[in-house]
Amino acid sequence: MMEKEYKELITLLEENEVVKFGKFILSSGKESDYYVNMKMAITDPRILNLIAKIISGQIVEDKIDKIAGPALGAVPIATAVSLESKIPMLMVRKEKKGYGTAELIEGNLIEGDSIVIVEDVTTTGNSLLKAIKALEENGGIIKKAFVIVDRDDGALENLKKEGIQLEPLLSITDFKNKEK
Repeated sequence: MMEKEYKELITLLEENEVVKFGKFILSSGKESDYYVNMKMAITDPRILNLIAKIISGQIVEDKIDKIAGPALGAVPIATAVSLESKIPMLMVRKEKKGYGTAELIEGNLIEGDSIVIVEDVTTTGNSLLKAIKALEENGGIIKKAFVIVDRDDGALENLKKEGIQLEPLLSITDFKNKEK
């Protein structure tokens, strides 16, 4: 990522108060001294546009067939990257719906498709791994994984163990360093 884009992204995330410092209880029940509220970012078109340009620029040389995003937080990111790159997208549900076609993956996944998967925030990477496994079990080949903010809590290592290259645009350290 170019230095100018990096600075612009972190500035926009700070302006939208995406990272808050204090005492928070996470969905896991764990206590944390910061909270990453990416919903503030993925609802801002300036941020989505910048993220889409950054990721699209990093995959332009790759032969990618689909951009995928797990529901809910990554769907706007996948949509923005799809629009910027002109690559069709896939949405990965948390679980199969109990009606209609009952699909876990929405979109046209063809066996052998090369996929870039995007995520808003990672902690351990488990939810991202679940989406990756669903795509792989349905014939997709994950080429890269991008996350907007990595909480530095094991996701990089956990995905690497599974043979997945996770590329965080930012880590929580980027915000902590600015707090000091």
